[in-house]
Amino acid sequence: MKHIAHWIGGAPVSAGDSRTSQIFDPATGQVAGTVELAEVAQVDAAVAAAKAAYPAWRDASLVKRARVLFRFRELMDSHRDELAALISAEHGKVHSDALGEVARGLEVVEFACGIPHLLKGGFSENVSTRVDSYSIRQPLGVVAGITPFNFPAMVPMWMFPVAIACGNTFILKPSEKDPSASLLMASLWKEAGLPDGVFNVLQGDKVAVDRLLEHPDVRAVSFVGSTPIARYVYETGTAHGKRVQALGGAKNHMLVLPDADLDLVADAAVSAGFGSAGERCMAISVVLAVDPVGDELVDKIVARVERLTVGPGDDAASEMGPLVTGEHRDKVASYLDLGVEEGAKLVVDGRTTPILGGGAAADTPGFWLGPTVLDHVPAGSRVHREEIFGPVLSVVRVSSFDEGLELINTGEYGNGTAIFTNDGGAARRFQNEVEVGMVGVNVPIPVPMAFYSFGGWKASLFGDTHVHGVEGVHFYTRGKVVTSRWLDPSHGGVSLGFPENK
Repeated sequence: MKHIAHWIGGAPVSAGDSRTSQIFDPATGQVAGTVELAEVAQVDAAVAAAKAAYPAWRDASLVKRARVLFRFRELMDSHRDELAALISAEHGKVHSDALGEVARGLEVVEFACGIPHLLKGGFSENVSTRVDSYSIRQPLGVVAGITPFNFPAMVPMWMFPVAIACGNTFILKPSEKDPSASLLMASLWKEAGLPDGVFNVLQGDKVAVDRLLEHPDVRAVSFVGSTPIARYVYETGTAHGKRVQALGGAKNHMLVLPDADLDLVADAAVSAGFGSAGERCMAISVVLAVDPVGDELVDKIVARVERLTVGPGDDAASEMGPLVTGEHRDKVASYLDLGVEEGAKLVVDGRTTPILGGGAAADTPGFWLGPTVLDHVPAGSRVHREEIFGPVLSVVRVSSFDEGLELINTGEYGNGTAIFTNDGGAARRFQNEVEVGMVGVNVPIPVPMAFYSFGGWKASLFGDTHVHGVEGVHFYTRGKVVTSRWLDPSHGGVSLGFPENK
């Protein structure tokens, strides 16, 4: 039975008699270990370590920071299988999906390796007679990231590479449901040469979150999770004078026009709806089928769903794994009966899905629920509106492009959306008028590349900036403008050596 503790000041730290939470193997439902839950004392120790490390790291040259990031990138790449195995064991997603998560996180590390360019300022000579003006961006200090269970490697890597590259010190509070990846990443940072205290990990629950949000030495907090908690994090953090970006939930719609290639649409809907067991904030959970394509499209989706293989994440034959906990599985499964009560037709029931090495999902040990399809879901129903965060794909029939666009724009969330069509004019109108932060045109999961920024609109984001990309750099720095005048020249001496960056 493994026991997961904290990482503070460059080393593992255990509180000994602290509160703990259980870690499960989602494929079997068995307890696989325990994780410590930080008390205020551990949070304060991590903040103190980060604060002590900050002055030297802030003053480290951009070249030195970039070289540490390059080494970290290489170490992460060489350990990607080990990291993916930890993710599969604790989250349940299949190994190939976990490898994809690591790869997308590494893209942000690679982006942050360009920090010498990203932090370049502007310069204006002679804004007045012999007076120059220039802009610089400087780090904030101690910053924190609070991350969810569904991407225990990728989402932290949306935050800490950029924050650290900018010269901040970082405290990661990962999900207590799958904490092991955080400690492996911490050990790789140390191996890469990152000074002790620059990266710290606090395992924990609401106690740790609240202390980070209230601590006077924490300057900024980045959060990804459900909308109610995102709102709480934003309001609490800003009330304590912090800069906060809090990404919340989603209910992502795919609008399918009659001219679309329905085979490609069905492939995309199944891939985007059931990858990672639907536990993605960018999953497509609603297909808006414009008349008259609904019946044909649902038939194609069902045919593909029935060919999917559901099983343990460490089985190479598995295409979809279990959900993360039994409690979450039960909550997701409750929407199946609710959908029928609201008037939907249950065309694929994930409770009866066969599981590799077991029986039907509902009768197999572990946190199983197979891919589920609800057709004729009434617009505005709870199943249509609420974030389910599991392998449940709802099909809503609409009569026109305008009706579908209206349903998307009047929804609570504005995280991601997609349109499938061969009509360029319709696609351009959609991307212009839809009130959603990330839009795909014939792309079902429009997650931006690392050099753009990730984030939604409406109840999917609290704060002014998105994560990673240029907005991430701006979030973890603040601007300063210097106006200077030098009345007497100075002389620095002679050196014939070739100038070298240090």
